[in-house]
Amino acid sequence: MLTAHTIKVLQSLDKKKFRQKYNLFLVEGNKIICELSNSNFKIKELFSIDPQKLNFLNAPSTHITENELKRLSFLKNPKDSVAVCFLQEEIQLEDQNIQLVLDGIQDPGNLGTIIRLADWFGIEQIICSEDTVDFYNPKVIQASMGSFTRVNMVYCDLVDYLSKTQNINIGTDMEGESIYTFEKPEKINLILGNEGNGMREETEKLLHQKISIPRFGKSQSTESLNVSMAAGIILGQLYSDKK
Repeated sequence: MLTAHTIKVLQSLDKKKFRQKYNLFLVEGNKIICELSNSNFKIKELFSIDPQKLNFLNAPSTHITENELKRLSFLKNPKDSVAVCFLQEEIQLEDQNIQLVLDGIQDPGNLGTIIRLADWFGIEQIICSEDTVDFYNPKVIQASMGSFTRVNMVYCDLVDYLSKTQNINIGTDMEGESIYTFEKPEKINLILGNEGNGMREETEKLLHQKISIPRFGKSQSTESLNVSMAAGIILGQLYSDKK
């Protein structure tokens, strides 16, 4: 039953402290909710204007009106259903051959897009600094379009991790080697820095190699690329040798 208390709790899940307090987060829209069926995420309850469409999920469901959906949703234009899911237990950090490492990414849209890129290229793990935006943030979940169900997200002390990893730490720098001549190591950590400040000095000190995306346009008005755009260009080139 959709009580005033339930609404209050679910509305509070836009904040990290309440997601941690209740051990819950929201997934919105049938298209993304359906992705949960093949993942390790467990659904606590579904609230939907048409619950029968989600019967295959075998989760407790409550029929709600469109007005009630608007009260639960964090979207400007709410979509059909909201799934209340349990947070996952912390995943043990083990090096994968190709990983993304995020140093202080703050924009939820950027993180969601980067998760989608990782999923697209078959990268199964993203390692985040402790101050990177929480991937359970509703805007991150929405921007990832379900890809969060297939990419392990690990938060840790980056300096500690990068100083011990067996992978080659690669970071972007305007003076770095062009990605079009760069030879990809077998085991790589691709490190992406904060939107405004780039990676921290202590992170940069742990880089083994630096790469850059050459500018071909003549205009000097574009100072830099959005971090998720840069990630897409770099990953596309790193995987260009695969057929």
